[in-house]
Amino acid sequence: MTLVWIKSSYSDSNEADDCIEVAATPSTIHIRDSKNPLGPQLHVQPAAWADFLSYAASAR
Repeated sequence: MTLVWIKSSYSDSNEADDCIEVAATPSTIHIRDSKNPLGPQLHVQPAAWADFLSYAASAR
């Protein structure tokens, strides 16, 4: 399966490589550093990612 990587629309165009990229599959969320796309990745379950996003949004 080919992953489709996306990054936040909030990423600064001057620092376009200073963010994370995320690719979703039905059972796994893949997370990588945009500066090192061939480097290590985090893999989390969709429920854990949803919990993280909820926390991050509330912590602003």
